[in-house]
Amino acid sequence: MIAASDLKAGMTFVQKDGSLIKVLEASHHKPGKGNTVMRMKLRDVRNGTTYDTTFRPEDKFDQAIIETRTVQFLYAMDQMAYFMDMTSYEQYEIPTENIADEMKYLIENMEVKIQFYGSEVIGIQLPTTVELRVTETQPSIKGATVTGSGKPATLETGLVVNVPDFVGEGEMLEINTQEGSYVKRAGK
Repeated sequence: MIAASDLKAGMTFVQKDGSLIKVLEASHHKPGKGNTVMRMKLRDVRNGTTYDTTFRPEDKFDQAIIETRTVQFLYAMDQMAYFMDMTSYEQYEIPTENIADEMKYLIENMEVKIQFYGSEVIGIQLPTTVELRVTETQPSIKGATVTGSGKPATLETGLVVNVPDFVGEGEMLEINTQEGSYVKRAGK
């Protein structure tokens, strides 16, 4: 059992009704009058619904034991994403609607971690940064600096990020997967 006050972003727990819940955001809130409450943004892992709620800090939950395995992303087709375990060559299918946010960063043959609750596949865990190629952007401006206002760039996965003015089409960029933001040009 884990207290609501100990829940942090990224943790997964089981509610009394059996639903598997992932914490997206958690914060203590002390209203002017009354007791402290835990404000949480949660996502039901199985059906993907996201909602905000509050708990008393002393509320208890069963912490879910999540196992991860390194897999390779093979391809996405017909609303399914296919992954292969790198050691056993076992293949896993995940509906793309369950990992819609993560799909923006996936390219074929990329290694990610797949998450299991028992034998049930519940999602994937991306690396902190990924390297993606710019497929479309305005022409680069000679002499532009990093401090400029920037411009939008479309990456090979369809993700659009704001990049500095000096970035051109065809360049490889390092992208932060938590914030969906440009980090730097990737090493050549």
